[in-house]
Amino acid sequence: MDKNTIIGIILIAAIFIIFSMFNSRKTKKAYEDEIITADSLFQVKNYEAARISYRKALSYRVNQEYALERIDRINTIIIPEAANLDSSWTYETKPEETEMQVVESVVAKDFYTKEEARNKYGAFSSVALGEKSFITLENDRIKIILSTLGGRVYSAELKNYQTHDSLPLMLFDGDSTEFGLRFFTVDNKPIETNNLYFKPIKDKVSFNASNSTQSVPLRLEVADNRYIEFLYTLEPESYMVDFDITLYGMDNIIAGNMNSLDLNWEIYMPQQEKGRQNEDNYTTIRYKFFEGEVDGFRIRSNKDTEEESIATKVKWIAFKDQFFSSVLIADDFFTNGYVRSQKLTSGKFLRNMRTELGIPYEGKTEEKIKLRFYFGPNHFQTLKKHGIGLEELVDLGKSIIRFINQYVIITIFNWLNNFIGNYGIIILILTLIIKTVLFPFTYKSYMSQAKMRVLKPQVDEVNAKFPKKEDAMKKQQAVMALYKRAGVSPMGGCLPMLLQMPVLFAMFRFFPSSIELRQEGFLWAHDLSTYDSILNLPFEIPMYGDHVSLFTLLMTVSTIITMKINTPASGSTQMPGMKGMMYIMPVMFMVILNNFSAGLTYYYFLANLITFGQNLITKRFVDEEAILKKLAENKKKPAQKSKWQKRLEEAAKSRGYKHKKK
Repeated sequence: MDKNTIIGIILIAAIFIIFSMFNSRKTKKAYEDEIITADSLFQVKNYEAARISYRKALSYRVNQEYALERIDRINTIIIPEAANLDSSWTYETKPEETEMQVVESVVAKDFYTKEEARNKYGAFSSVALGEKSFITLENDRIKIILSTLGGRVYSAELKNYQTHDSLPLMLFDGDSTEFGLRFFTVDNKPIETNNLYFKPIKDKVSFNASNSTQSVPLRLEVADNRYIEFLYTLEPESYMVDFDITLYGMDNIIAGNMNSLDLNWEIYMPQQEKGRQNEDNYTTIRYKFFEGEVDGFRIRSNKDTEEESIATKVKWIAFKDQFFSSVLIADDFFTNGYVRSQKLTSGKFLRNMRTELGIPYEGKTEEKIKLRFYFGPNHFQTLKKHGIGLEELVDLGKSIIRFINQYVIITIFNWLNNFIGNYGIIILILTLIIKTVLFPFTYKSYMSQAKMRVLKPQVDEVNAKFPKKEDAMKKQQAVMALYKRAGVSPMGGCLPMLLQMPVLFAMFRFFPSSIELRQEGFLWAHDLSTYDSILNLPFEIPMYGDHVSLFTLLMTVSTIITMKINTPASGSTQMPGMKGMMYIMPVMFMVILNNFSAGLTYYYFLANLITFGQNLITKRFVDEEAILKKLAENKKKPAQKSKWQKRLEEAAKSRGYKHKKK
């Protein structure tokens, strides 16, 4: 390696170290700020809010004794019986598991007297007390647990999928979730249905919709013929759950000045895949404007917390993971919305997702609101068939990149999948097809490089005439003049490669988003949707990770070899530092892609091998002497002026003629 290469590598290493130090200080500051907030809440005896704040602090710095001790102390204050529970909780435990310990340790405990409930909830005081029970609604694809506390979906499981460590795949689970309506009553009482007890209308506690449609009604009974009903309906072989809200006789209970009700939904997104960093890159919130485009937080965002207020109508809101999503859909629209995503830096959870949506309310005696949930995979065809733009949850890029993925790559991939069961072989054949289609561009690039190569002796002669550094501009002009006389464009090899870039970017989007590759093995890679590892490191390198991916190494080595062989032999005319960049860029991509999908780096490795093979074959049929002879003939021909040059000259002559005439 030359001096520039060594300096470049040292600079990259320095950037990694500085970034790591900065990130550590930032995390420490966030932890300390959150502890100050939590301590303030604790001092004023707002224990529930303090406990949430202490847990948030633990998301920045895991297993800090002070925060853990405070949480245990709050548990004993809120529920004295909790003092007998195991106090060795760490952030590695799910938040909902801790909540379950607190809530379920005192089943049916009344936290309010009847008078307190009446003062706090008014007309809803009768449903402020009760016992939490669960109802199962499932088919052959999904299983949801409904809780009578809040009448909400307590957990959602996808039956045909597992986590990377072979556990049931839960989109969300437990008391950490929140879902319910918020509104004010006529006597100005703030009501949250998430904290009230619904009554099951049917006696069954388990409903199986594998063979026929099943419905589960849960009712919040305020008085005779006055209630709020949540109706969940599931059909066979469906990921979609119909969710109908009926408000009956509530026109004299809900405040008359309200034209919308607030619907709040919050979940903790658990880690499902082996590669936490890669999965988190694709975990975000997306939403679709009513009769408009899909928008939301961008993927691969570095922000710890993102939030946005949506002032216009919304069709649906999605809490999106890399391969799975939980989506709330309105048959009509939500009037407005607010979304918030907070990154959790450790533990079993990636992010805390929250949305607040406005539901149109007209204040009628009977009012129905028709919604739907989608609990399922981010599979393009599965999402597209619903016809409401859900397929946008599969990140395929934008404009030309998305067009290539949607109409070319996915079509070929699905066609091959009909005949071949091994996805490693499918990627190989897909790569061969793509490289064959792009071969004319590769051939033109190679021919341009061959022309540059045969001109190298003449270029060296020109360089010898201008040995001084101050003559660099003259040397460059002389070389360009030589190329022009010979009819060679220095950019002739770059342009065909640039035309192939959309395909490279399309594959960069396709592989990490393709659920078909999830948990599909090939050679040493156990899962093509995440990184392959041949060596686990005892430490973590910033950005690179704590493992060594063999496909990424093979991609890097093949890239360097291909670049070195295909680099035009232009001698000293090459820009200073370009030789160093030839090594630095592949190394940078190796660092970045080490945590990415093995399917992606496997594809890039195959593409490099095929390009190398195409160049070897092309070389056998290229006569460099004939090329040199043709270039020599081109020099003898008078220089051809472009149409643009001719127009400029004609315009100049015309102006000169008019000037003389005057």
